[in-house]
Amino acid sequence: MTIIPCEKNEILRMQIESFAEALKTQAHLLGEHGLGETEFYNSGLFRGAIERIRGQFSATMRGKRDFVAHVLNFMQDGGHISDWESAGENNRHDYTVALNSGKVAAIELKGCLDGNNTNIFERPPHAHEFVLWSVCTNPGADPRHNAWSGIHTRLSAEIISRSQRVDGLIIWDMVCGTIGRPCPKILGDEKRVVEVGQYLLPPPCIYVFPSTIAAPRNNPTPKAQELNSVELLSALNACFGGRDNEINFVDFDVENRGADLLRTTRVRRDGVIVQESAATPIRRA
Repeated sequence: MTIIPCEKNEILRMQIESFAEALKTQAHLLGEHGLGETEFYNSGLFRGAIERIRGQFSATMRGKRDFVAHVLNFMQDGGHISDWESAGENNRHDYTVALNSGKVAAIELKGCLDGNNTNIFERPPHAHEFVLWSVCTNPGADPRHNAWSGIHTRLSAEIISRSQRVDGLIIWDMVCGTIGRPCPKILGDEKRVVEVGQYLLPPPCIYVFPSTIAAPRNNPTPKAQELNSVELLSALNACFGGRDNEINFVDFDVENRGADLLRTTRVRRDGVIVQESAATPIRRA
């Protein structure tokens, strides 16, 4: 068992590397710039174009927001949540969800979890539940590296050092279940695919975190909450046909060792520890 069922698509990775190499050596033949090969590569045109494309892919959130809107509308139509709204640009979170119990959940969107943006979050004071949602639309990314990097290297340090409670994490987007990111949950069981607008979606990957903040003296080993304790995650799992044995539970252990505060991160699924860190110091600038 691994921290997340899907894995990096090695065939796609090799195709990406091959195409990137061809692009680097043949780019001067594209377009109508009128430059010779040497002039083209010395001009900065190629590097500038690559950086522009990279920035456009990184900056745009429209596709990601459209995906989340489709999912939340589908959940509302199915009676799994009461209502939802975009939180607007002035807030540090992205969506507010009215749950059927009357509670309020807040969602903050993240990318692939391996970047510094993962560390930037603030639990809204009005939220009964606060969930992060990783939307990683790069098919060439490594899901297992990103999941562990996000949960242990980044989120655990932020949660513990800043006392910022996060109730759970969703790793799920429109690439899941496509040829770019095959999903083991639906291999041989296509009936589990749910059609939402233009998307054909496998069940989401859900990670449930503790309800309290780990502290060496009075709370050194907080365990993950039960799934039904985080209503938004439970509703998402029910809406998209998730199974109990697919839910991930994240525990944190903390201790003081000399001048260092160390944490151990443990991820359990179906009663089995799928990944556990060593006791790692929290380093903050």
